[in-house]
Amino acid sequence: MAKPRKANVRAILPMFAVAIVVVVFIGRLVSLQVLDAAAINSEADGRRGVVQTLWGTRGSIVDTNGAVLASSVDRFDITFAPVNMSDYPVIDPETDQEVTVTVEESLQKIAEITDQDPAELQTSVDAIIAGDPESQFGYLARMVTLEEFQQVRELRIPWVYDERHPERVYPNGAVGGSITGFLGSDGTPLAGLELQYDQCLAGANGQETYIRSRDNVAIPGSIVTLTEPTNGGTLQTTLDLDTDYMMRQILAENVEAMEAKYGTITVVEVETGEILSAAEYPAVDPNDPSSVDAEYRGSLTFTAPYEPGSIMKPITAAYTYDKGAIDPFETITVPDTWPGSEANFSDDSPHDPEEMNLNGVMAQSSNVGIVLYGQRVDAASRYQYLLDFGFANQTDVGFIGEESGILYEPEQWDSHTALSIMFGQGISVTAAQMASAYQTIANGGTSESLKLVKGCLQEDGELTDVPESSSNQVISADAAALTLQALEATAQDSWLADEVAIPGYRVGMKTGTAQVVNPETGLYEENSYITSMAGVAPIDDPKYVVIVTLANPVKITTSAATASAWQQAMSYMLTSNDIAPSPTPWPQITIEP
Repeated sequence: MAKPRKANVRAILPMFAVAIVVVVFIGRLVSLQVLDAAAINSEADGRRGVVQTLWGTRGSIVDTNGAVLASSVDRFDITFAPVNMSDYPVIDPETDQEVTVTVEESLQKIAEITDQDPAELQTSVDAIIAGDPESQFGYLARMVTLEEFQQVRELRIPWVYDERHPERVYPNGAVGGSITGFLGSDGTPLAGLELQYDQCLAGANGQETYIRSRDNVAIPGSIVTLTEPTNGGTLQTTLDLDTDYMMRQILAENVEAMEAKYGTITVVEVETGEILSAAEYPAVDPNDPSSVDAEYRGSLTFTAPYEPGSIMKPITAAYTYDKGAIDPFETITVPDTWPGSEANFSDDSPHDPEEMNLNGVMAQSSNVGIVLYGQRVDAASRYQYLLDFGFANQTDVGFIGEESGILYEPEQWDSHTALSIMFGQGISVTAAQMASAYQTIANGGTSESLKLVKGCLQEDGELTDVPESSSNQVISADAAALTLQALEATAQDSWLADEVAIPGYRVGMKTGTAQVVNPETGLYEENSYITSMAGVAPIDDPKYVVIVTLANPVKITTSAATASAWQQAMSYMLTSNDIAPSPTPWPQITIEP
């Protein structure tokens, strides 16, 4: 009975062994195709598939005529992996036969493209290999142009790689630099329009992949674009490069001549509210931001509020006219010192009581006179007019770091502030806000949103990021016309009449001088002043507003310090833009009874 049992065992053992082999095989197959499939595929792709970056370029910033204020230039480092260096096969397109490209031939082709000496490049490569044959990295060329990089990439050398170094270029240096802003060394936008409109300007990189052979050669026809790169849009500004250049030249000359700390010139087109220049000196050169102190790396036009002084008087005149509180032919007796006991202020120069109309008050820049007229408007209405003129709020530009200035509500005004605001004390404004207010007066009482950017032009031609704008009737056209007459009276009859006159043109202006307030103590700093001049021309058909400010001038500490700069700036705007001279005869403006 034992023999049959032994026979069965002999038959079963081979079958059992085969079953074990089958189970092991199936298990391995499952492991390879299911459990480890992802890892294996990834490893295989890593050996065969090569993913390359397709670079997207940051968009340009241009002026109103398309002149470039900021643009991008790509530079590349060409690198190699010494451990992978070897000859490799390619298909000769002329013979359709496989040929071998040697390492020496590859280096010579690269040297020809990058304008290097082939022997010197070979020596450099040999030195790197001698130092570490297993190295994964070495330089073949540094900071080559985009065109050179593309030529090297087209060689498809399997052991050659690249590193991109995008560079931002500002061809006009500090001209417009405070507005464009700048990028950090890593390409991060840090200031100005670069930061404010980064979403418009930033490009997006794409990717392509190709399959390489065992010998690290790209297989023909295997290139597949995974994602297309997109270039950033072109940011179109309202700045005029030629105007901004000239304003900066004028400003630099006058800041140096007056030994001032800094200065600004703001030019606004009356009809549109577009800023044609926001020149500053000193100003940041975006190519080298660290070359100027940190306080000048933004735009003082928007970020440096100050007490405006007497350039606020035309605003007071405008809303007083609008309220119907003044008869244009009315005169009042103006003493040199405020007669009330609730406040203590006076005119700059002592004088006997004089009969003046509002034109005379403006021409003589009488603090007492403007308050005598302005107090006819109640405090709540005066406050609302100031808000309507744009004070205490950022402009519609919304510039990075823009300040709103200071305007307290009437309930917070003390007896002195309630009156001194009418001649520009107890309130702080930016040059941009004041330019906007004068634009309103020059534009028949209609405020147009202040504009610095027109929009972002995309590659497909669509204009996006167009800022919202509005028009508001702040004062009547009659009130605006009477205020312009007061400005013209100042230009014709003030003590600076000869310095601001522009032959052939009717102009209007107002000066201002105010002490600088210490931000820490809230007190006025001794012998520290902001001098300014704001004006419009031509008065008969207003085209431009020009505002000049000088901080802490030493040579001349009064508003006369700004006269030359304002006259030069407005003269340039009128003549360079072919504005017709004012028709004659000019009207006679009455400033005294």
